[in-house]
Amino acid sequence: MENKQDCMVNFSLHFSHTHSQSECDGVFNGILQERESKKSGYYDLPFKSCALQEARAYIKENEQFLDSLSYLVIIGIGGSSLGLKAIDGMLEHLPCRNALKLVFLEHTDPLHIVKALQGVALHNALFIVISKSGTTIETSSLLKYVLERYKVLESAESKRHLLAITDKDSPLEAWAKSVKVKYFEIMPNVGGRFSILSAVGLVPLAILGFDIEALLQGAAKMTQGFFERKEEHILYKALTYAKQREHIPMNVLFSYSSLFRQFNAWYVQLWGESLGKINVNGEKVGLTPIALIGSIDQHSFLQLIVQGVRDKSVTFLSLNPAHSLKPSIPDIRIPYLESTDFVNNQSFATLLHNQRLATMQTIENEGITTDCIEVMGLCEESVGILIAYFELLTSCVGNIFEIDTYNQPGVEFGKVRLKKLFES
Repeated sequence: MENKQDCMVNFSLHFSHTHSQSECDGVFNGILQERESKKSGYYDLPFKSCALQEARAYIKENEQFLDSLSYLVIIGIGGSSLGLKAIDGMLEHLPCRNALKLVFLEHTDPLHIVKALQGVALHNALFIVISKSGTTIETSSLLKYVLERYKVLESAESKRHLLAITDKDSPLEAWAKSVKVKYFEIMPNVGGRFSILSAVGLVPLAILGFDIEALLQGAAKMTQGFFERKEEHILYKALTYAKQREHIPMNVLFSYSSLFRQFNAWYVQLWGESLGKINVNGEKVGLTPIALIGSIDQHSFLQLIVQGVRDKSVTFLSLNPAHSLKPSIPDIRIPYLESTDFVNNQSFATLLHNQRLATMQTIENEGITTDCIEVMGLCEESVGILIAYFELLTSCVGNIFEIDTYNQPGVEFGKVRLKKLFES
């Protein structure tokens, strides 16, 4: 069990800001109004216990059944899968993680479907369909495939292998009721990409063995701190990004651990789908998210950042190296490769840490807008802090842009055209 110090997350802005108190107050009051008006319900999720209690009750009632399973199969796309994938990716190294293999059915690529379901049988799997409505074409099509292939609805026993997580009073909930499949509700005012701290994330994460209460506590800590005006760096960063959007329209999240790969993907959806909109003045606004993994992408994208067009800001996300002192680089001299011996006897974590520092210093030296997030130790609480931080930052930028941060009309246009293609 990690202690409180281990679960700390440090945030530091490496750029100067000249934002007035009135500007900060204006953004904060806008977010406060959003929360109080219930425009988005995600602000309240860290403080609600309903989904937590429902998840725990389900696990207690089905303990023997869950212990018999080998696969947890998630049927869902976008906000219904990315957050779960991100959190499991960051925490799957924890000893509390159950041995269940987590499988995602989110793609209509037939080759992926066949490969993903190798080894999956009805008796060894729990399928969870996650969708706000159930009418997302990828999700409904994959659900139909699972129902037919595994004959899930044939008996009361087979139905135990399927759960639904959906909006209250949604078409998917109506279907689940009609066929007597267990379902969990989320509130309709919680958008998909902001839903990870609802039953969407808490139920499968609890089944996987994670401490979902600590996850909520971390998110609550960040959210409460923000509304008590103890996390002003979020307002400063949001104002800086919004003011610079004309000449710095791209934001790079440079994460220095492979454990952050899926978190990067969650950030890309959250940032891109929330902020790419037409504002109240009819202007097209947005900030383009770019997700990189260090040190790998130092050998691909860094050159563009340093000497390419100055149209990017960079956030470094890293782990404190003190928690990963093994393995180390052996003290071996290889003839003709002596120039690399300066890292001998050092841990790989120290090497990665110094690679991040060197890269950050190089970028800062070019006058590029930079900030840093350092996670002292990856645990449920620190992950909850990260989730809440990026959600709050996104809402603040959206408020400054004068957009609806929580809809996605551009995505809906494509859905209408898809249906017409099949009707023609």
